[in-house]
Amino acid sequence: MYDQTLFRDPEVFEFDYVPEHLHHRDAEVRELAYLARPGMRGGSPRNAVIRGLPGTGKTTTVLKLFAEIEETTKRLVPVYVNCQHNRTKFSVFARIFEKLAGHMPPSSGTPLSDLMRKTAGLMEKRGCVLLVCLDDANYLHYEDDLNDLLYNLLRLHETYAGIRTGVYAIVSDMSLDLCNEVDTRVFSVFHPTEVTFLPYSKEGTREILAGRVRQGLFPNVMPGTALDFITDLTYQEGDIRAGIEIIRLATENAERDARRTVTRRDVMAATRHAVSPTLQSKVAHLKGGERELLHHIADLKATGEQEMTSGAVFGAVCEDIGIGYTTFYGRLRRFEAGGFLDLPLRTRKGRTREIIFRYDPGKVVEACRQVPEHSQKDKMFEQQDIS
Repeated sequence: MYDQTLFRDPEVFEFDYVPEHLHHRDAEVRELAYLARPGMRGGSPRNAVIRGLPGTGKTTTVLKLFAEIEETTKRLVPVYVNCQHNRTKFSVFARIFEKLAGHMPPSSGTPLSDLMRKTAGLMEKRGCVLLVCLDDANYLHYEDDLNDLLYNLLRLHETYAGIRTGVYAIVSDMSLDLCNEVDTRVFSVFHPTEVTFLPYSKEGTREILAGRVRQGLFPNVMPGTALDFITDLTYQEGDIRAGIEIIRLATENAERDARRTVTRRDVMAATRHAVSPTLQSKVAHLKGGERELLHHIADLKATGEQEMTSGAVFGAVCEDIGIGYTTFYGRLRRFEAGGFLDLPLRTRKGRTREIIFRYDPGKVVEACRQVPEHSQKDKMFEQQDIS
């Protein structure tokens, strides 16, 4: 069976795959569609903050809705922006410009004001309304760019008459109250409706995973008992992407052994080798210097030979990666905000911060090693911050 496969459609198990049918998100789809509806009539779409833990279907729901909008009308142009990749005002407007123009603007030499003017000109020429989804908008907040970006987007009509825009801001950091974080000048035009994505129930989790199995694998490859086991693991993890990844790895194990059926042993082996999809996603969208530092800190913790306090760890890594303490501590704070680790204050033997990982440090090291380098264009737009 070396030339045979158990996968009917391997794309079904990719993290960016958008299924034909969404399960258990009907109410959220209706709410977001209702908020978008004014834009289809030429008015301003209503704004929304979409909150929920990672792996609860927020991004998939928005992408599905945006695809249906594009099939229905040219009047409303939906633009999806991944803010883990695009963390500056310029890079976000560059993605909007790309959606409208069909190509990216020059990566350097273009002031943000010119890019905004060209974007507004394209909207006026097409007679369209803009609906922008800022996925993981909390990363813009960490970079102190969220207020200015929302202000520029939602007050675009004050400079360019007739322009209409709306914003969906997706937030996975449940400790961040976005409505309270924006300043008064922004909130006066933002006024978002909050749409919350609760974790899937156990029954819902199994239905979603069973749907992926039906679409992606040939019949009888995944027995019901194995799927039940994966469902239990996924429900405990709280991230549907974890279950999808385990199905993929377990099926690859069976395929590698030239077997036609996935066993419980395949599932157990998959869980040992699977890196949490949430962790993978978080690490993949760190900047290069941040990822290098996280790799070093996790490696120190994994070896168990280093005292895990901020001062001791800085002394161990500063020469290897060449950064000062201010930069080092600022990145630690970003790691804490991003959910990688906690920094409780320790007062015995002087005041210092302990570094406590929320994930297995070995898995963090592995996730850092698995990240491919961004393209040169993505790096240039990530770094550009012209005001």
